[in-house]
Amino acid sequence: MIRYILIAIVLLMGTPALAQPLIIAHRGASGERPEHTRAAYDLAIEQGADVIEPDLVMTRDGVLVDRHENEIGGTTDVERHPEFAERKTTKVIDGVQTTGWFTEDFTLAELKTLRARERLPAFRPSSAAFDGQEPILTFDEVVAIAREASARTGRTIAVAPELKHPTYFAGVGLPMEDAFVAELARLDLTGADAPIIVQCFEVGPLERLSKRVATPLAQLIAATGGPADRPGLTYAEMITPEGLKAMAAYAAWVAPEATLVLPRDAEGRTTAPNALVTDAHAAGLKVVVWTLRAENAFLPVERRRGEGFADHGDMAGYAAAFGQAGVDAIFSDFPALARAGLH
Repeated sequence: MIRYILIAIVLLMGTPALAQPLIIAHRGASGERPEHTRAAYDLAIEQGADVIEPDLVMTRDGVLVDRHENEIGGTTDVERHPEFAERKTTKVIDGVQTTGWFTEDFTLAELKTLRARERLPAFRPSSAAFDGQEPILTFDEVVAIAREASARTGRTIAVAPELKHPTYFAGVGLPMEDAFVAELARLDLTGADAPIIVQCFEVGPLERLSKRVATPLAQLIAATGGPADRPGLTYAEMITPEGLKAMAAYAAWVAPEATLVLPRDAEGRTTAPNALVTDAHAAGLKVVVWTLRAENAFLPVERRRGEGFADHGDMAGYAAAFGQAGVDAIFSDFPALARAGLH
């Protein structure tokens, strides 16, 4: 029970001495069930996840729904619905041309007629066996899953929503930030001690949210590129000591891609940890890395086992290495393996 009392402390203040990193179920136990489904979240909680993550996009009628991207051709059975065939289109999202079906072209009622499917069936055929069983969830439904599990298990299950493409949605007449703040208020999740971490790759939305709610915020950082809403600013600049100090003015967490903490050499092998965790902690930021997956294709060379890219390697050992590097939390598609590695 002590571990779960510490969760609120970690969200607010960082990892106390000897505390294990939090395990954040990346879209649920998405290595074993189609992502962003109740089945994936329930399994993640059963496996010991401390936090469950919904990615949030918007419907035509302004509802926050739980999908990896606003393009849903890869994660739902929309292509099997002839009534929606004419809605397939091509759009430019954050500078990337994408063809498919987009949540902003559907009402919530229409999206609720679709069913989720595995996004990586070649890697996860056992998860694909659950295709077609689960509906799309709204943000408040994910919060309800966490609260029901907290009551059932006696431990705090937090949520870590990621706002996807808020600048794009604002540009098509769907102000995501306003809708999100209204939902946080309705769900009583605006306080500094709320069991929630709000993520975004963009900077402006987090800066504005920091002035509207006390909810803990996390700045996502990719290994390349920069935030879509700040042309000319790179993620590399944002994780310098000076950049991290600036980030701490609006965020409580920095969320770097895993290889930014444990780099890999030209052969794909892990090298010694760099200074990012130390620098972030010095700036007053907690560190959560993303995303640990069990398949060889996503692991460093020394953690791979077997011959196939879809074979499972030593993800538990990889998780342990991040614990030793001092991170405060880990995103993983396989919460049970992350838990095993951190024990």
